[in-house]
Amino acid sequence: MTAHTTGRASRWRRRTARTLAGLGAASILLAGLAPAANAEAQKPAIRVALLGDVDTMNPFLSVLWTSLEIMRLQYEPLVEWAAEDNTETPAIAESWEASDDAKEWTFHLEQGAKWSDGEPIVADDVIWTVEAIQGDDALKMANGSLVENIESISAPDAETVVMQLRDPQGANPGTDLPIVPSHVWSKIDDPAGFANDADAVGSGPFIVQSSSKTDGVVMTANPNYRHGIAPSGGVTWIPFKNSDAAVQALKTGELDMIGDLTVAQFEALEGIDGITTVSGAGRGYSSIAINPGATDIDGKPLGDGNPVLHDPVVRSAIIRAIDSKTLLDKVLGGHGAQATGEVPPLYPKFYWDVDPASLPLAFDPAAANKMLDDAGYEMGPNGLRLDKNGAPISLRLMGNSASSTHQQVADFVKPWLTDIGIEIKTTMLSAAQVNDESVLGRYDLYFTGWSMGPDPDFLMALNQCSSRPNADGSGATSESNWCSPEFDAMYAQMHSELDADKRAELMVGLQKLIYESASNNVLYYGDAFQAYRSDRFTDVQKQPAEGGVILAQNGPWGLYSATPLAAAPAGDGGSGAGATWWIVGGAAAVLLLGGVLFARRRATAADDRE
Repeated sequence: MTAHTTGRASRWRRRTARTLAGLGAASILLAGLAPAANAEAQKPAIRVALLGDVDTMNPFLSVLWTSLEIMRLQYEPLVEWAAEDNTETPAIAESWEASDDAKEWTFHLEQGAKWSDGEPIVADDVIWTVEAIQGDDALKMANGSLVENIESISAPDAETVVMQLRDPQGANPGTDLPIVPSHVWSKIDDPAGFANDADAVGSGPFIVQSSSKTDGVVMTANPNYRHGIAPSGGVTWIPFKNSDAAVQALKTGELDMIGDLTVAQFEALEGIDGITTVSGAGRGYSSIAINPGATDIDGKPLGDGNPVLHDPVVRSAIIRAIDSKTLLDKVLGGHGAQATGEVPPLYPKFYWDVDPASLPLAFDPAAANKMLDDAGYEMGPNGLRLDKNGAPISLRLMGNSASSTHQQVADFVKPWLTDIGIEIKTTMLSAAQVNDESVLGRYDLYFTGWSMGPDPDFLMALNQCSSRPNADGSGATSESNWCSPEFDAMYAQMHSELDADKRAELMVGLQKLIYESASNNVLYYGDAFQAYRSDRFTDVQKQPAEGGVILAQNGPWGLYSATPLAAAPAGDGGSGAGATWWIVGGAAAVLLLGGVLFARRRATAADDRE
């Protein structure tokens, strides 16, 4: 008997693009600075605020949330997550099945599917992607853990892929891994050094045409996308120095969508004519990572973390001194939930559902002080505790300079830790710098956080000892620079467990081990605040449909579905400057390169990795 999983149900409905007519010659010139070749080229691009660092357009290396959202629009996995309810749904594979022991998985590719350049999507593309990661440590940074369990991969024919796994696997191995076109990537001598930032080839709804640190990212609609060409003409990601500037641009009509809003920004946008606000449950967590004594893949010390943090008592006391409930209430205005483990309530099957106040490291500064007293960390004459060498305990807290949230949280944390005799010195860097420094273990504490898909197997895998990076930071990616043989053993058990309920119990158990390690203090699951110009785009799909979001999804659905209105309401820039708004706006990527929008540098919240 075969354990069968099918993806034929819940197919995203195919859409046909809407053609906008009645454009005058002047409008065409404004839109593209040259007559459009066809009606598709005249459709407006969706202008989205780029508030995060783009680490790379290379899907093998990209770990920052902003880059991953762009990559999710360009590359598909074999199996993706449905817009309606985050269940498995076909992508490159139209159906699949697993053997009884879940060690052999067979994927049947959609017949006639094409890459954006017209070449057929075939089994060799999947095989090349998997084997490239397995054979090159430099390509394991983003998705190395997804292919660790694949012993061999073969193609009985051009439209069938068979994966033989080393161990049974409860999670579908076809999810989350972006598949690249082998006819492009196999010709590249150094795939890890390939920028992939212009004239890209993919299978998703949009394709990167150009990308730069100063000018943002321009994506055009893929004419060969399996669900039909997108109703819009593409996506233009416009860089902003900060979210306040982006919010103003949304109000004046220079932007169409923005995510990662603060509570104050979200509330200020509510009720504005032509703008729709969206509040949805977040699919990740925010935390403060505590350096437990980072090591590289060979077990050698990595970075310059303060040795006092090697003591789990010190790390635990730090967590007990931080009031996450106050942070949720004061910084996020209560919009979210106080954290337990790493999996948010959005995914109830794997959520550690317990009262946060009942946890052993819940906020209790008196208990934190007693822990340090009992461990022999005496209070010095200047109010700071002394480490075992007699030096005052002074720790660095690293955050993102573009995140107002990080600074607000730091303002609370510093006096709280002073109350237990630990000095905190804050340093705010760019998101890319925070990522680089943390990978190399050059921190004591830092603000972080990860987003995840409906099955957190991938996130848990990042805590394995095998996910530690090489000494130079290349190779695999570790979530918190922590290594535990006990965790590895439980992860292997969870990864191979086929009973859904038992697997969920083990997933919670893994979160408990991370919690007990005191290497990652998960603070809260913040709600996601977003907004868009509903006087310019309609039919924007949320994920999930109930209580979901339009950006930062587990798929491309929000931006793919956004449909331009035939004409925007008349009025000033704040409510849609007439029927030609999108023509001028669509040219913004060209007309404003030297001006207000693209001259701004990028910024992001560094606690958005995935």
